[in-house]
Amino acid sequence: MYACKSHPAKVSQNDGADTIPVQTLLLKQQSNNTTMAVSGQFTTDDEVMLSFKTGGIINSLNVKEGDAVKKGQLLATLNLTEIDAQVKQASLSVEKAQRDYQRIQNLYKDSVATLEQLQNSKTALQQTQQQLNMTKYNRQYSEIHAPKDGYILRKLANAGQLVTAGAPVLQTNGAETNKWILRVGISDSEWTRLQLNDPAQIQTTAFPGQILHGVISRKSEGVDAVTGTFSADITLSGKKPKGIAAGMFGKAIITPSYTVIGGSEWQIPYEALLDGDGTTGYVFVTDDNKTAHKVKVVVAGINKSTVTISTGLENAKALIISGSAYLTDNSAIVVQSPKTASK
Repeated sequence: MYACKSHPAKVSQNDGADTIPVQTLLLKQQSNNTTMAVSGQFTTDDEVMLSFKTGGIINSLNVKEGDAVKKGQLLATLNLTEIDAQVKQASLSVEKAQRDYQRIQNLYKDSVATLEQLQNSKTALQQTQQQLNMTKYNRQYSEIHAPKDGYILRKLANAGQLVTAGAPVLQTNGAETNKWILRVGISDSEWTRLQLNDPAQIQTTAFPGQILHGVISRKSEGVDAVTGTFSADITLSGKKPKGIAAGMFGKAIITPSYTVIGGSEWQIPYEALLDGDGTTGYVFVTDDNKTAHKVKVVVAGINKSTVTISTGLENAKALIISGSAYLTDNSAIVVQSPKTASK
């Protein structure tokens, strides 16, 4: 009797039971040759922190911030009482050593002193002479002179202050040479795209409406510990305007010349990348919104909220950004509320 009755067909376990719900992101290639906007501050490539060779009390500071200085100009001095006493002491030691050497030399001629005594007295004279040279050298660098024509950017100490040897006292630059650069911060992906001599157009509020031209002259080889970003220098080219000051803010539009394989790149969310090792990783993509495929991609850079992919997504239509942890290659999926990639 049971066999004669009609029963509803059983649903296969694979018909929906193993289908995994996911969210996708429609992929849109972004040309890596688009311009990039950066900002930074004007500076020069010859800034110098000036200090004393020896420690002591600052006797005088003859300049203030913003002053123009000439090469060799006396900028600051220490109280020289102590160092002058050291020079005088070393000079007296040399005079005594010279007298001792002359006396031993005469006794040696009369066969009263030995050759060893003569050699020892000569060595003692040479040692005192070198000590005198050292104290004179320290005396020379107990004064600060301008290393080149330029400007005083910062004054880091004042007269009457006790400073240690090598402590910065003044910061100068060679602005008289007009070698201004705009130092900007760049992200990982921007660092990979920039090449030396890439052109840039610079604007600053100090010269409204005026476009300055420059080229990339340096890329940092490490991340700045303070800002957490890379840096690049844009050297001004062509006619340079007068009136730029160190620390002045500027904006630049850079046109990168570097082209990645395929000519495009993709910005994808962090959560879409699996098994990344810094240069490569894996993602799941779908072409028909029914089946997931695992593909290998090359990581070109890491930004604040996205990962830059240079190759691997050329033939994919949509990227799976949610539910990837439950997928394997050729898994059945059902797409929920697809999103569109933004530039």
